Amino acid sequence: QVQLVESGGGLVQPGGSLRLSCAASGSIFNINAMGWYRQAPGKQRELVAGITSGGSTNYADSVKGRFTISRDNAENTVYLQMNSLKPEDTAVYYCNAEVVLDVYGYEYAYWGQGTQVTVSS
Repeated sequence: QVQLVESGGGLVQPGGSLRLSCAASGSIFNINAMGWYRQAPGKQRELVAGITSGGSTNYADSVKGRFTISRDNAENTVYLQMNSLKPEDTAVYYCNAEVVLDVYGYEYAYWGQGTQVTVSS
């Protein structure tokens, strides 16, 4: 059993900052890529930021220069530092981890339950 536990969401004013955390636990052999997705009402779920096990990152164009993804491999934790937040950043944010379950290298994607981020004055 693998679980991803998210924290750090909440209400913030435009221009403010939040830091999201997501810790993976359970029967984990290894974790490849980790990332953050978000979904607003009436919108498709979109990739916000991703990071490989080696530290290579990619970002959605809408958050470049404002958000930073990082990870602590020893703790199986991924972070999303969100600065200069805008109302359009309001969404449920989901953590994702591509988990290798055993020595054979089979990869399975796990998801957190989501955390609400609301940017409003």
